[in-house]
Amino acid sequence: MGEAKIPEPVKLIASIFSADEERLRRAESLLIQEFGPLDYRSEWLPFTHTDYYTPEFGAPLVRVIVAFERLVGPALLPAIKHRTSELEGADSVQGHRWMNIDPGYVSLSKLVLATTKDHAHRIYVRDGIYAEVTLRYQEGTFHPWPWTYPDYASPAYIAIFNHIRAQYHRQLQARRAST
Repeated sequence: MGEAKIPEPVKLIASIFSADEERLRRAESLLIQEFGPLDYRSEWLPFTHTDYYTPEFGAPLVRVIVAFERLVGPALLPAIKHRTSELEGADSVQGHRWMNIDPGYVSLSKLVLATTKDHAHRIYVRDGIYAEVTLRYQEGTFHPWPWTYPDYASPAYIAIFNHIRAQYHRQLQARRAST
């Protein structure tokens, strides 16, 4: 029989997109207030793989991916998703969002995203939140699944998450060395 263990902390990340770069900056600032300092911020990334969000947000959409310095327990993901949804709602006008914040985490073996939408490849976590393993780490790099969003499967995004994973790995090594 296996022994239940508390998992290692993970690297909290967030994907933020909007048609308004000022709102992206505002969302980033709110996330820093909520979850602490960043240790990674991508360049502006064009959000062009789908027009699903154009009616709500306008166009052209731009995304930024951030990673937080402080590691968190993976069990916090549902609460973090609820908090980011509250931040989105606080900036909405008559139910119209101006920004989207998708939290997730990087571990040594995967990138996990939180969502409120069920699907065959998503696992219910709690409080109306599902978790999706979006990328898996094998043979020195992240790899997509058949269900991975096209942007997350792109070489540019894979490079971003490889970089974040390398930072996370260094953090874990320093943490282990100090105990």
